[in-house]
Amino acid sequence: MIKIEKLNKKFGDLHVLKDVDMVVKENDVVVLIGASGSGKSTLLRCLNFLEIKNDGKIIIEEKEIDPKSDNLNKVRERVGMVFQHFNLFPHKTVLENVIEAPTMVKGLSKAKAMKEGKDLLDKVGLADKANVYPSKLSGGQKQRVAIARALAMKPDIMLFDEPTSALDPELVGEVLSTMKQLAKEGMTMVVVTHEMGFAKEVADWVFYMHDGRIVEKGHPEDLFNQPKEQRTQDFLSSIL
Repeated sequence: MIKIEKLNKKFGDLHVLKDVDMVVKENDVVVLIGASGSGKSTLLRCLNFLEIKNDGKIIIEEKEIDPKSDNLNKVRERVGMVFQHFNLFPHKTVLENVIEAPTMVKGLSKAKAMKEGKDLLDKVGLADKANVYPSKLSGGQKQRVAIARALAMKPDIMLFDEPTSALDPELVGEVLSTMKQLAKEGMTMVVVTHEMGFAKEVADWVFYMHDGRIVEKGHPEDLFNQPKEQRTQDFLSSIL
């Protein structure tokens, strides 16, 4: 679904991603872990073309994407993204937030978008909040609306950038359980998270990033229990 080859990204003199190689297969749940500043979120943003690489290749569903010639909005229809902060429209109801992109971008009829939107809200456990405004929701509920909104575009791949880090601890579980359900249904996902329990339980592959590079990748049981690289061992011993 995603293939990255020798991806580099710089912000001025700061070299944030250094020759990153990565493969994500269909139905894989890939979790990126590492300290803040290791390049995880920048990598996700490059996959959604919110940041444009300096060099290297990004191949999505067997097509190399060229930011200069490809319609990036079309690419983003296939690659949904959920951010740390929910970015909901405060003046629109929950359902209006969910149907905005399908009607405006895909040209879906309002009736069809509303039916699909209600189904998605039901899926994330918020069917009863369709006509409520975001200001009346908890952080966990807002994040679940953001997930429903991303799913409304029927993406093939979902990117999650620390989706629980802005939440109070007691609200984290409801968002993670929504993500676990998506994983069970076979959604291809790349997740940046500090929730190691989620990584152990749900990930097919865990990638440890340090200083802009992927230092180690492995199945969760291997990477968490018997990391091969000293840097990975040091990181895990500092947080577990």
